[in-house]
Amino acid sequence: MIDRRNLYQHWETTHLEKLFAYLNVDCVFDIGANQGQYATMLRRKVGYGGLIFSFEPNPEDAAIAREHAKGDDKWEVVELAISETEGEAQFNVMRSSQFSSLSAPRHDEVSLFEEMNSVSHVVTVRTERLETVYRRLRHEHGFERPFLKMDTQGFDVKIVKASPDVMRSFVGLQSELAINKLYTDSVDFRDALTEYERCGFLLSAFVPNNAGHFPRLVETDCVMIRADLAG
Repeated sequence: MIDRRNLYQHWETTHLEKLFAYLNVDCVFDIGANQGQYATMLRRKVGYGGLIFSFEPNPEDAAIAREHAKGDDKWEVVELAISETEGEAQFNVMRSSQFSSLSAPRHDEVSLFEEMNSVSHVVTVRTERLETVYRRLRHEHGFERPFLKMDTQGFDVKIVKASPDVMRSFVGLQSELAINKLYTDSVDFRDALTEYERCGFLLSAFVPNNAGHFPRLVETDCVMIRADLAG
């Protein structure tokens, strides 16, 4: 019997299990890893056993993710922000760390998260473009069929636009879509989908990334497959 409160998780994990097998995924770029929740879900619920690189710039959250990854020699936590530039940036650590972002919060479209999504403090973090990181890790590890997961609180599309030449190296992607914008850099979900389609991806599914905020939809995830692999 499935707990109705966790039905959204079942929806996501069931689809990812089927898609990862179909695509023969051998590496996951977990961008915006927070405390390692996504990678933990892949291991425990999806049954994925390949390489995972979890990128988390907030030192406190990265340390917790490393604890979760301890003993897993195929899961590496990288204390780094994947961004549109190379160098350093100011990273907003929010009162609830899952909302932390390179982008500043906004509350004009929805006020549900005003307290949690407010800046607690700012830290200086290291940044690299996706293309730079991909080429380095591909050279070091030799993976062939990587999957891209992005949950960067408003920055996903900027990451993609800054590294268009490497996008088709990924067999699929998962990205958070803003139905209501919670950050100054948030992109309307329709524009985000258009950008990903421009990079050569097709929709595979929409999956909830939380239990929802009935009766309105604030955000959801899209799961996409590279068009030439869709059959």
